[in-house]
Amino acid sequence: MKIFTSERIRQIDENTLKAQNISVLDLMERAASAISYEIMTRWRPTKRIVIFAGPGNNGGDALAVARILQEQGYHPEVFLFNTKSSSLSACCQTNRDRLAAMPGVYFTEVVSLFTPPELDENDVVIDGLFGSGLRAPLKGGYTSLVQYINDSKAFVVSIDVPSGLFGEWNIGADRRNIIRANLTLALQFKRLSFFFAENAEFIGECKVLNIDMDIPSIDATPTDFYLIEKDDAKASLKSRNQFTGKYDYGTALIVAGSYGMAGAAILAARGASRAGAGLVTVHTPQINFAPLQAAVPEVVLNADRNQYVVSKIEINHDYNVVALGPGIRTTDETISAIGSFFKNYHKPCILEADALNCIASQPILIKNIPKGSVLTPHAAEFDRLFKQHNSEEERLKKAIDVSRLYEITIVLKGHHTMTVRPDGKVYINSSGNAGMATAGSGDVLTGVIAAMMAQGYSTHRAVMLAVYLHGLAGDIAAKEHGQHGLIAPDIAENIGRAIKEVMK
Repeated sequence: MKIFTSERIRQIDENTLKAQNISVLDLMERAASAISYEIMTRWRPTKRIVIFAGPGNNGGDALAVARILQEQGYHPEVFLFNTKSSSLSACCQTNRDRLAAMPGVYFTEVVSLFTPPELDENDVVIDGLFGSGLRAPLKGGYTSLVQYINDSKAFVVSIDVPSGLFGEWNIGADRRNIIRANLTLALQFKRLSFFFAENAEFIGECKVLNIDMDIPSIDATPTDFYLIEKDDAKASLKSRNQFTGKYDYGTALIVAGSYGMAGAAILAARGASRAGAGLVTVHTPQINFAPLQAAVPEVVLNADRNQYVVSKIEINHDYNVVALGPGIRTTDETISAIGSFFKNYHKPCILEADALNCIASQPILIKNIPKGSVLTPHAAEFDRLFKQHNSEEERLKKAIDVSRLYEITIVLKGHHTMTVRPDGKVYINSSGNAGMATAGSGDVLTGVIAAMMAQGYSTHRAVMLAVYLHGLAGDIAAKEHGQHGLIAPDIAENIGRAIKEVMK
């Protein structure tokens, strides 16, 4: 599914009006009907509902919602902020006139001083102050109103976008001046800013309301941001031919493990095997042979010359893909081995966990990463590589820059894992749950990515598929174990089930 900027959505709005031969007011009425229906399914007419409407089209939506609720037996208290003479948008003005003409409506138009109504935890507030049309941070009396609503403990429903939050980038915004919604009713599309962890407190629950925007226009409108869902994964997965052998599904070498870290190698190998790689080889220190042979007997083991750490990475076969990092630690021997590997190996590879930490300890190695490679950092690993960042938004912006600069794919792991391609395209994952924040989860993901690349998927499709399937496996496992009881082996063991679920 495409994720559009606010400017692109405005273009789609305009194209919808033309294609469907409707007016802006017609589209606004459609949105208000969807919002009103959602509110009526959640609360009875006896519920106290207080609506705050701004002077633009977001306010027009809110006023139309107030009118529909009033017609359905609700009794909303409505406050319209029209602090400048003739400042209302045309649609807001029309909906203001329609609402004012209704008998028995509690309607206050604020033009100067304002005494806010008393609010408490029993009330519902509908935030229609400012939506996606906001072009500058809130200021003046609006900041006081936002802070008053946030402090009220009322249940807050924001229309389209919480007031004060921009649809894309919010670096530098005063977070005190953004509505903290309990429920955001997004019109047709989620916004990019909804996927950043630091904005979760403003979004609350998000529900997308379909208002029948023009599909051909949506399809034709370009974007750099996409949400990966089940249908996307299904369209990419290949079915298996009955007349095939293991080498038809690729060979993967995983460099993993060290003394006390055999588990990382086991999890990566198991992820690769469950994801369908034809033959998986693990290069690991000698001390890990016994535990790996017992845990993953289907895997070929390749002994490092060192008993305890990876000290030399020799590629003796033409593997389809090489992955480095799970549990290898950051000893001098291992850092030297990775440096030598980059001098001799120039095909795309997968770099995870300690491979990234080794590179961070010798930043010059970044320039030697083979073009086309895949890096899978979590937040701390990314910051070790590319300096400290204060938010997911900042990391994404930096990842877009370095991905293009070094011609690498970066997988920013998190609740909404974001895959950044060298061409600037960003793919946001929709599967997964909080239970996957557990040791070894990233090792499994490395194995799944390796398996997909080994099977001949392009780097883009391999990573997209692996991230989605990894998250879905976690969702399947959580149904059995719950999020609190979920551990990395549960994710690995459900990769096959996730593939089966996608291919239904």
